[in-house]
Amino acid sequence: MTRIKEGKPSKTLKKQFTIRVLCMMLSVALIAGSIQLVIMKDNLDERVLREANSISNSIEQGISETDLAAKEIEHQIDLKLESYSKYIAEELDGRPIDAITNEDLMVIRNSLGISGITLFQRTGNDLVGVRATESEEIGFSMKKANPQGFEALDSLIDGVILDGVEQAFSYVTNDTAILFTSHSGSHEGEPLFFKYAYYHPPGTDYLIDPYIEANEVYQFTQKVGPDAWIEQVINKNEYAEEIAVLDPRVFKDPSLSEKIYPPLEKVVNGEYGLQDDQDTDLLIQMMDKKNKQSYIKQYDGREIYKAFLPMENGKVIYVALDYTEMKQPFYKQLFILISTSLLSLIVLFMLTTRFFNRIYANIQKIIEQILKLEKGDFTAKSHVADKGELGRLSESANRMASTLNQVISETNKQATQTERHAYLLESEANNSVEKVYTMSMEATTTAREFMNEIDEFLSRAEEALKPIQSDQSQEILNQIRNICELAKDNSNSATEMTITLADLLKSLHGQSEALSEISKKLLQNMEQFNLNSDDNQK
Repeated sequence: MTRIKEGKPSKTLKKQFTIRVLCMMLSVALIAGSIQLVIMKDNLDERVLREANSISNSIEQGISETDLAAKEIEHQIDLKLESYSKYIAEELDGRPIDAITNEDLMVIRNSLGISGITLFQRTGNDLVGVRATESEEIGFSMKKANPQGFEALDSLIDGVILDGVEQAFSYVTNDTAILFTSHSGSHEGEPLFFKYAYYHPPGTDYLIDPYIEANEVYQFTQKVGPDAWIEQVINKNEYAEEIAVLDPRVFKDPSLSEKIYPPLEKVVNGEYGLQDDQDTDLLIQMMDKKNKQSYIKQYDGREIYKAFLPMENGKVIYVALDYTEMKQPFYKQLFILISTSLLSLIVLFMLTTRFFNRIYANIQKIIEQILKLEKGDFTAKSHVADKGELGRLSESANRMASTLNQVISETNKQATQTERHAYLLESEANNSVEKVYTMSMEATTTAREFMNEIDEFLSRAEEALKPIQSDQSQEILNQIRNICELAKDNSNSATEMTITLADLLKSLHGQSEALSEISKKLLQNMEQFNLNSDDNQK
C-alpha cells in the first residue's frame, strides 16, 4: 500500500491555484480590454451615424407632423370656402354675368369677411377674370398662370372631373375645386398665403372664385415647423453643430433659386455654414442614388462629422456633429470600463482566493485525519465547519473511523477470546489424546482376548457337533460360523475405530496449536492500532 507523504510538497495545491487564477484573470483583463478598445473604435462611427439618424428622424418627424397639422387646418379652410362659395351662389341667384357688378361682389365679400371674390368666364380658349372685388384680378388669365389648373377648371364648367385632378387640388367635388395654400407673389415683405376656391353654380357659364388669406398656416409652420424644430434639436444636442434641410435640385441647377414662384432655395430650413465642394458633389449624386452619405473633415482644428440623409420628398437632411467632442466620452467610458473591470477582477481574485483558502484548510484537516488513519490511529477525527461536500466528506470519514474503530475493537475482543479458547482446547486435547489412546488400546486388547476365547470355544463346539449328522446340528454349525465371522468383524471395527479416534485427537491437538498461534499473531497485529476511546479532535 502506498503511503501519503507527510509534510508540504514543493508546489502545493494552494500555490498552484493562486498562480493559475492570477494568470487567468490577467489574461482575461488584457484580452477583454483589447477587445473593448477595438469594439469601441469600430462602433464609434456607427454610434455617430445613429446620432445623425436620430436627429434626421426627429427633423423628418417634425416636418411630417407639421405637414399633417397644416393639412388638417387646410382641410377645415376648404370646407369653409366651399360653404362661402355656395353662399355667394345663393346671393347671385343664378344671374348671368352681365347682371352682376363688381360692387355686388364687394358687398358679399364684406358680409363674409373674406379677402376677395373673382368670377371667371370662358373667353376664347381661356378662363379670364371678368368680375372681381380686386382690380388686379380683372383680366387674369388662368391658362397663362396655371395651364394644368386651367384644364381642370375648364372641364369643371362642363361638369367633368379629369383624372388625376385630386393631386393638383386639396379638395374636389362634382362642382367645386379648391387649390392648396399658395404663396402670393404680388405682396412684398412677410409672405402671404391664400386659399382659392372654384365653384360652378348649376345653370351658369362662369366660376365663382372666393379666396381668403391663410396666414395661420404659415404662422403655425413657423412656430412648430422645421426651423423651430431644428433650433430645438440643436439646443438639446450638445454635439450638433449645424442642421439643415437642403434641396439637391438647386445645388445641381442654381438658376432654380432665381425663380419668383415657386421659390426654391439651397437651404430650405436650418443653417448650412460649413459648406464644401465635396458636399455639392454628394448632394448631386444623391438625386440619383438615395443613399446615406457621410465623411469626417477638419474645420478650425476640430473634426466635424457631416452626414447627409435623404428624405422621401427628394430633399436631404444635413447634420454636422462635433466628432472630436463625441470621441471624448467614448475614451472616458473605455477608461472607466477597463478600470472597473480590473477592480472587479482584483475583488474576484481576493474573494476566490479567500474561498479557496477556506476549502484548502478543510482539505488539510481531512488529509491529516487520513494520515493518522493510515498509521492505525482510528480515534482520529476531523471537524469541518462546512455544509457542502467537504462537510459531508468529513462526516463520512469520521463515521468510517468510528466504524473501523468499533470493528477492530470487537475483532480484538474476539481474538482474545479465541486465543483463550484455543489454549484451553489445546490443553484439553493434549490431555485427552493420551487418555483416549490408552483406553482404546486396552479396549482393543480386551476385545481381541475375548474374541480369541470365543473363537476357541466356537471351534471346540464345531468339532463336537461335526459327528452329529442332522439338520439341526448343521444349522447350529452355520450359526457358529456366522458368529465367528461377526466377532472377527467387530474386533476389526473396534481396532479401526480406536486408530481413527487416536488420529482425530492428534489432528485436533495440532489444529488447536495452529489456532492458538493465529490468535497470538492477530493480537500482535492489533497492538499497532490506537483504539482508545478519547478522540483526537482537529
